[in-house]
Amino acid sequence: MSHIPTSPLLVELFVEELPPKALKKLGESFAAVLADSLRSQGLAAADAVVTPFATPRRLAVHIGQVADKAADRAVQQKLMPVSVALDAAGQPTPALLKKLAAAGADASVVPQLKRAPDGKAEALFLDTVVPGVTLVQGLQKALDEALARLPIPKVMTYQLADGWSDVKFVRPAHGLVALHGDAVVPVSALGLQAGRTTRGHRFEARQSQIELRQADSYQQQLREEGAVIVSFEQRRADIVRQLQAKAEPLGLTPIDAPELLDEVCALVELPNVLACQFEAEFLAVPQECLILTMKANQKYFPLLDGHGKLTNHFLVVSNIHPEDASAVIEGNERVVRPRLADAKFFFDQDRKRTLADRVGGLAKVVYHGKLGSQGDRSERVRAIAHGIVNQLRMATLPYTVEAKDEFDVLDSKVKEASLLAKADLLTDMVGEFPELQGIMGGYYARHEGLRDGVAIAIEDHYKPRFAGDALPRNHTGTVVALADKLETLVGLFGIGQLPTGDKDPFALRRHALGVIRILVEKNLPLELPALIQSALPAFGELIQDPTDALLSFFADRLAVSLRDQGFSAQEVDAVLALAPARLGDVPRRLEAVRSFAALPESASLAAANKRVGNILKKIEGELPTEVKPELLQEAAERALAEALASVGPQADERFEQHDYAGSLKALAALKAPVDAFFDHVMVNADDAALRANRQALLKRLHDAMNRVADLSRLAA
Repeated sequence: MSHIPTSPLLVELFVEELPPKALKKLGESFAAVLADSLRSQGLAAADAVVTPFATPRRLAVHIGQVADKAADRAVQQKLMPVSVALDAAGQPTPALLKKLAAAGADASVVPQLKRAPDGKAEALFLDTVVPGVTLVQGLQKALDEALARLPIPKVMTYQLADGWSDVKFVRPAHGLVALHGDAVVPVSALGLQAGRTTRGHRFEARQSQIELRQADSYQQQLREEGAVIVSFEQRRADIVRQLQAKAEPLGLTPIDAPELLDEVCALVELPNVLACQFEAEFLAVPQECLILTMKANQKYFPLLDGHGKLTNHFLVVSNIHPEDASAVIEGNERVVRPRLADAKFFFDQDRKRTLADRVGGLAKVVYHGKLGSQGDRSERVRAIAHGIVNQLRMATLPYTVEAKDEFDVLDSKVKEASLLAKADLLTDMVGEFPELQGIMGGYYARHEGLRDGVAIAIEDHYKPRFAGDALPRNHTGTVVALADKLETLVGLFGIGQLPTGDKDPFALRRHALGVIRILVEKNLPLELPALIQSALPAFGELIQDPTDALLSFFADRLAVSLRDQGFSAQEVDAVLALAPARLGDVPRRLEAVRSFAALPESASLAAANKRVGNILKKIEGELPTEVKPELLQEAAERALAEALASVGPQADERFEQHDYAGSLKALAALKAPVDAFFDHVMVNADDAALRANRQALLKRLHDAMNRVADLSRLAA
C-alpha cells in the first residue's frame, strides 16, 4: 500500500453503560475484527497501528494507515478448454460467448485471451482488473462484521427513535463516529448514521457534545473537552498509580486483584481514587470475609499491612472529581458499614453451632441427582481417604512401631476432617459467600479447638482451587484433598458426566490437575490406577467402573500441563507412552529423557529402538523371551548379548534407585553393538530357532531401553 495515499481512521460507537466484566473483551474484539476486515479488503496497511479504546459508554478504534480506496487487482480467470471454446475454424463457440458474457466481456476480447496448459489439455484464460473497494463500502462491511462478532454476554432489544424498528445489541447505542483524516465516512450501524459528534463524561465534561476535528485528535479532545481517558489500558494504569499513591503514605499495600482492576476500570471514565476507613472492631471477623464483601459487593480495594493482614483502611475508585471529596468518602464509608456488619453477624451466629452439629443436615443438601446428597458424598470422601491412608501405609512397609502410630493418628485425623469438611456449606457465611467454603470451616474448627492439623485440613481440602494455588499444607489435608477430588472425578465419570468441548460444569479438568499436582509436587508413593480402583467401592452400585476413561483423561491433562511447563511434545510423549502409574516419578523421567537426548548416542539409539519396536510388532503370537547362548552365531549378536549382560544390570539398578538419568546414560554404551547388530545380522533368518533367538535378544534390548521412557518417540 506504499504507493496509495493513506490517512488515519477513527470509528466510535457511543452507547449506554456497557457490562463492566465484559468491557475489556468487547473493546479488544471491536478493534481487532474491524481492523482485520479492512486489512483483508486491502484498505488498511498490514503494519498499520491499531489502537483500541473502551470506556463504560463507548467502543472505539484508531487505525493508523487506511486508504480511501483499495488498489485494483489483476485477476486471471480460467474460462474453458480450447477444444470447447473454439470451433475447427478457430472461432468462438456459443459456450465461450456465454462464459464471456457472464464475466462481463464479449467476443471482442477473444484475440486477447491467453492459452496455457491446464493438466493434459490447453485452456483459455481471461485477464481482468477488479476495481478496489472504496472505504465507504469496506468500512461498512468491516463495521457490520465487528458488531456481529462482538462477544456479547447478553443481548438486549430496544426501540429506535422512529418508534417502530427494533434493534438487538448489548446496550442501546446513541452515536456513531467515522472519521478518515478529517472527513466523515458515511456509514451506518444500529439505526445510526456516522458523523463527527460524540459526548464526554456525564458530569465532568466541559460541554455536552464534542465535535471531533479529525481522527488523530480523538484522544486529546476527549481528555481535554470530555474529561474522559478513552484508552482502557491507560485508564487502568492511572488507577494503579493512584492506588499506590494513596496507600503509600499509610504504609499499606492495595490488595492484588487484577480482575477487580479490570472491572473498576470499566466503571469509570476519569478515575479518582479516595482513601476511606471503617471501624476497627470489624477486623475481628476473618479477613477473607471482609475482603470478599468489599471486593465483590462494593468494588473497593482493601489495604493490607506489611504482614499481609487486613487493615481498616480501603480505597475507592470514584468517577467524579469534586473539590471537596469528603461527602463521597463519607458516603462510601456509610455504605460499606452494613455489609461488614452483616459479615460480623454471620460469623457470630455460625459459631453458636459446632461443625459436628451440622453434619446431619448435609443429608438434606442435594449433591447430584444420581449420586445423592452432600451427606452421602462426605461418607464417600471419608471412605476414600481411609483407603488412601492404607495405601500410604503399605507403600512404606516395613516400618517401625513409631511409624505405625503415626499412620494410626493420621487415619484418625483424616476421618475427622473428612466428616466435617463439608459442614460449613450449611453456615450463613458460606451461604452468603460460597467462595469461602473450606476457609470458613477452618476458622470454625479452630474456634472449636479441634486438634492440631484437622482445622488446616478442613480449610485446605479444596486446594489447589485454581492454577498456581498453594497445595494442602499438612498430611491430613493432602489425603482429604485427594479423596475429595477423586470422589468427584470417579463419581461423575462413573455416571457418564464427562466434560465436552469448553463445557465443564463440575470443573473436572481442574480437579484432575489438582490430583496431578498433589501427586507430582508432593512426590507421594501412590499409583494413580490403584487410587481410582480404591475409590470404586465407596459408590456401591451407583456407578460404572470409569478407570480406563479416567486414566486417559488424566494423561491428557498431564500432557497439557507438562507442555505448559516447557517440556517438548516429544519428551512428554516418550514418558507418558509408558503410562507411569506413579506420577511423582514423571518430572525425573522427563529430565532424564532431556539429558539422554543431549547425548551424541541418543539419535542412533532412538532410531534403533523404533526399528526394534517395529520388528517385534510384526511377530505373531507370543514373543520369545529366552536367549540361548549356543545359538548366537554372528560376532555382532554375541557382542550385543554381552553388552546387554553388562549394561542391563547397571541400568536396572539405577532405575530401581529412581536414578532415571543414570539409567538412560548407561544405555549409551549400547550404541556401537546395536549399530553393528543391524549392520551384520539378519533378524528374520530362515532357521526358525535362530530367528526366535534373535527376536528374544531384541526383546531383551527393547525391555532394557524402555523402562524410563519409550525412546522410540525421540526418533526424528
